[in-house]
Amino acid sequence: MHAIVKQLLIVAGLGACALARADGQLHLCIDANGHKEYTNMSRKGNCKVLEVPGAIVAPPPRTGPVYSAPRANNPAPAAAPSPAEFPKVDNAEQKARDLDRRRILQDELKSEEGKLAELKKEFNGGEPERRGDERNYAKYQERVAHMKDNINRAERNVEALKREIANIR
Repeated sequence: MHAIVKQLLIVAGLGACALARADGQLHLCIDANGHKEYTNMSRKGNCKVLEVPGAIVAPPPRTGPVYSAPRANNPAPAAAPSPAEFPKVDNAEQKARDLDRRRILQDELKSEEGKLAELKKEFNGGEPERRGDERNYAKYQERVAHMKDNINRAERNVEALKREIANIR
């Protein structure tokens, strides 16, 4: 009884290995003395392939050369035509949209530059005034570091807005 359970556990374990690897088959080989051996390689003698339900067997390796489609001399991709139902905008409409976009970006830039100026004024060259709730120097340093971060962020925003405005046709 124990031998059957042991064999079933071995088969289940090897089956799980075969499932995990998914690159071979499970073989049962019996030698001249009647000993059973489970393996993933076929051997000479009395071996047979075991069917493991749900096992994924890898395809056999390719033999011979693998050919790919020939490449064109021009590696640049061809421009894809726009669909017929895709809306087209005439030049006057596009210029009006660009002007609106420029105006919106300039308003944002003006707002961001005002915010930056206010932050720099409050920062006071790295020596902002201490507030009454900052008796602990570490709290003051934390607020100063936060102010530096805000100034750096505002400067990056100003630079990005200027670049975006310069990119408008």
